[in-house]
Amino acid sequence: MRKLVYYVAVTLDGRIAGPGGEYHFFPQGDEEQAAAYTAWTNTLYPETVPTVARAPLGLADAPNRRFDTVLMGLGAYRPALDAGITSPYAHLRQYVVSGTLAPDTDPAVTVVPGDPVALVRDLKKEENGTLDIWLCGGGRLAGALLGEVDELLIKNYPVVAGAGIPAFDGTFDPTVFDVAERTAFPNGVTLTRLVRR
Repeated sequence: MRKLVYYVAVTLDGRIAGPGGEYHFFPQGDEEQAAAYTAWTNTLYPETVPTVARAPLGLADAPNRRFDTVLMGLGAYRPALDAGITSPYAHLRQYVVSGTLAPDTDPAVTVVPGDPVALVRDLKKEENGTLDIWLCGGGRLAGALLGEVDELLIKNYPVVAGAGIPAFDGTFDPTVFDVAERTAFPNGVTLTRLVRR
């Protein structure tokens, strides 16, 4: 069965963005460190690079390696929408969970106004799906889907936000994951893969 994988950048205090959705404050290191880190993550997960940035990064023809579907809340979708991009991951099947977004925003984007748990369970059962489902945010959606998250890919940045959007914004529900692997980068970022116990 396909997995739901939450692949997200997080501050030391567990924020995926600032109070206004900003993420420019995540430190990248110097130019050489940032380039090495970006090249490594883009090689592993090229499909997580937005379509508009793929060609400039040499990923225009890169096949999807891990994911064929992306699931996001309106907050995660909003930056692209505000930039006039209605299909930010055209190389993936795109779902946006929102009760307020118009269903005809883009023909390549499926707007899901209702139960995200039912959606994920249906996506996991698809027989033609060979790759996993990427949960790219936001915190409320991740909180609602915690019971369905099979794996975490956490990019932990060496910065404290102090306030902002939590990685999981839901009810108190302690859920244990085991560390499967961890990679540290010279720019201070660690990428940890965790699997549900």
